[in-house]
Amino acid sequence: MKKFFETISNIWKIEELRNRILITLSLLLVYRFGCQIVLPGIDSTQLAALASGTDQGIFGLLNAFTGGAFANASVFALGIMPYISASIVVQLMSIAIPYLQKLDKEGESGRKTKNQITRWLTIGICVVQAPAYLYGLEAFGVQDSAFLLGKGLDFMIPAVVILVTGCVFAMWLGEKITDKGIGNGISLLIMIGIIATMPQSFVQEFISRTTNNTGGLMFILIEVILWFLVILASVLLVMATRQIPVQYARRTASGGYEKNIMGSRQYIPLKLNASGVMPIIFAQAIMFAPSLIGKTFNNTAAGQWMEVQFQDIFGLAYNILFAVLIIIFTYFYTAITVPTNKMADDLKRSGGFIPGIRPGKETGDFLDKVMSLITLPGSVFLAILAVLPAIVVKLMDIQQGWALFYGGTSLLIMVGVAIDTVQQVNAYLLNRHYDGLMKTGKNRKVA
Repeated sequence: MKKFFETISNIWKIEELRNRILITLSLLLVYRFGCQIVLPGIDSTQLAALASGTDQGIFGLLNAFTGGAFANASVFALGIMPYISASIVVQLMSIAIPYLQKLDKEGESGRKTKNQITRWLTIGICVVQAPAYLYGLEAFGVQDSAFLLGKGLDFMIPAVVILVTGCVFAMWLGEKITDKGIGNGISLLIMIGIIATMPQSFVQEFISRTTNNTGGLMFILIEVILWFLVILASVLLVMATRQIPVQYARRTASGGYEKNIMGSRQYIPLKLNASGVMPIIFAQAIMFAPSLIGKTFNNTAAGQWMEVQFQDIFGLAYNILFAVLIIIFTYFYTAITVPTNKMADDLKRSGGFIPGIRPGKETGDFLDKVMSLITLPGSVFLAILAVLPAIVVKLMDIQQGWALFYGGTSLLIMVGVAIDTVQQVNAYLLNRHYDGLMKTGKNRKVA
């Protein structure tokens, strides 16, 4: 505990890091404030049906990602998810469209152009999603009387503009956190939204256990211990790597004095889960399809079965298909994001080689084989974490809102973003410490 407070003190002493943290907290506060502002023209006192209709299932997960803004009919009701969808589309299209492939090779200028394309695509997605959200409020039980101005164009057009603007503003907040704050702006917005729903979910679980005589405080303690174990497993999944040894030929380096580097050995870290949470996001996007197909053919027995089974995100059929899709998409996304052939070419140009493997094509094939081998346990582990909320609901009778924090996208996003944020803060601390040591070093080069 003493070391923790010393670290906090050291963080506060570094002016640049202190300012970045304060800017990040301020922008996150603005985002959370906006999540509570109800759209003009909607009576906030008549949104109880919307809140109850989005407290579980797939819409409960969507509401968690927006930090409750979806259930509040807020100006940030669309959240940052349209930007995430646009980013995924642009990334996938980069495989097939030569223009986007060319942008990837142009460095910083290409990245800026690609980001601009993503922003415009985000606006396009928002223009489609905003009217769908407004007209879909009735399906959640929101009465027509809640629309103070009715559902005419005098309400719909301004409301759509506000929702689109809210998403664009949230996107701007995320980019500012990345540029002026401690980084990972978009991910931090999602994480804060997820964390915002956690206290309410835990309180509901606590009340259910203590008032319904279903385990009491002892069962709450068991749930918390299990939750920490799942977090530990998620950390291991995020941090696990397979280190491939790399040998470099003898070369000479100068840094104020001459030094021979005699065959120095380094490592290529290949992550067990190189795709992060993207396979879960892809799989969840596709899991809408079976229920829609069942609803289309609900006049048949098979259609009725599909409609019922795939609307329950905690059901057996849903989670079996969900796990299979996650394993498939893990291999797919790893294949397009880990360029083993490019890694082999870069290694060859820098004079490095893997002991026992010839540089060039054989190195690329070796790296591809290793990635395929380590992706299998990584994808299975990821699938287990993704379906764990359904398991704890069925076996331990946990409230669905609280069960979502036992795995899946919510937990992995929280763990991944938290680890990245801590690593960035540590980088500032280490850089400061490194500069302090170099000030008295005799080999420090003076300009």
